[in-house]
Amino acid sequence: MLKGSAADGPAIARISAAEIEGAVMAQVRGLLRQPEVVLGAWRAARSAAPDLTEDKARLALERLDPLWEELFPAEQARIIRVLVDRVDIGVGGADVRLRLEGLASLARDLAAPPAEAARVAA
Repeated sequence: MLKGSAADGPAIARISAAEIEGAVMAQVRGLLRQPEVVLGAWRAARSAAPDLTEDKARLALERLDPLWEELFPAEQARIIRVLVDRVDIGVGGADVRLRLEGLASLARDLAAPPAEAARVAA
């Protein structure tokens, strides 16, 4: 459903879902490399994982980028649902809002030792 009318401002061209998904993925991958996002994820994850250091959280989130293409599409979609709160599309581009609790959960999962991570995933 399209919202708004020509009177609301500049028209936004129709964009395919694939283009939006690609733009969201690119923004999420970029956001996961930003120090302030890593710091926020670490702070949010500390209560559930007191031994998780900021450095471990940063390394864990950095591991996601090279692994991304290896994940099944369903797992990629699950991660995006956990991370993305809202996407606003406008004339100037897309604004992606992340869920801090999703970032914390992802950082904890990725920082877990491999045996524990496999048990959590099962």
